[in-house]
Amino acid sequence: MSQNQKLQTWYEQGQALYRVGRYEGAVARFDRFLKLKPDHYEAWSERGFALYELGFYEEAVNSFEKAIRVKPKFALAWHGKGIALAKLGRHEDAIVSFNRALKFDAANPKIWYNQGHTYLHLYRYKEASQCFEKAIELKPDNYRAWYSRAVALASLRRYDDALTCLDTTLTLKRSCYYAWNYRGMVLTKLERYPESIASFEKSLRYRSDNPNAWYGKSCVYAAQDDLELTVKNLHRAILLSPNLYRVMAQTDSAFDAVRDAEAFQELMRSQ
Repeated sequence: MSQNQKLQTWYEQGQALYRVGRYEGAVARFDRFLKLKPDHYEAWSERGFALYELGFYEEAVNSFEKAIRVKPKFALAWHGKGIALAKLGRHEDAIVSFNRALKFDAANPKIWYNQGHTYLHLYRYKEASQCFEKAIELKPDNYRAWYSRAVALASLRRYDDALTCLDTTLTLKRSCYYAWNYRGMVLTKLERYPESIASFEKSLRYRSDNPNAWYGKSCVYAAQDDLELTVKNLHRAILLSPNLYRVMAQTDSAFDAVRDAEAFQELMRSQ
């Protein structure tokens, strides 16, 4: 086998291993290939994505940077660098990378989507909403983008618009239990309590071990001064995730109306 054939084999093996989720093996093959072909920007980028999947985000960033050094206009490497930086909590740097990726590939809905999520982490909800809107424009059947736009809009207190996005999410994926949860929360904000309860119950139909839905129902009943159902539903949430939901309930203003009741206090004390 000639040297070129060996190189091609290593590269193709790296790609095949990546496709089947054997990321360590993929990195090893790309390393062998790149030792002899250090200017192959696509291999540096593919190596970066394999490292990303392994959770080696710093190393992934370095690999994407090697690809960019060889081909500065390579959108895929800028995108990969952005998602790795976001995982490292370097959200401002990630935005810079996503902007560079979009400069070279503005019609890629995945870049808009990932940039939108990075803006969410920065609490820049208007920019996040605009990114998700662009992602939806490019791929209208992406239910995750519709859901994420709803989150951004709700954070801007545009609850009616958020509800519209959630309804579209659920038209595209009826079984998306977390969208039913979020819809319940938005309906609670709008004080549409019966619809809110129905939404949380729909979520539970699709996923029963779903403490967020029980907690959401509890908040709705608390808003209506129904102590018995508040405690009953909160108890279900705490059974599924005791550390999180007991702590949340202790400070959540949704429970202010029932906080001093003995039944509520007893639930907060129980282990």
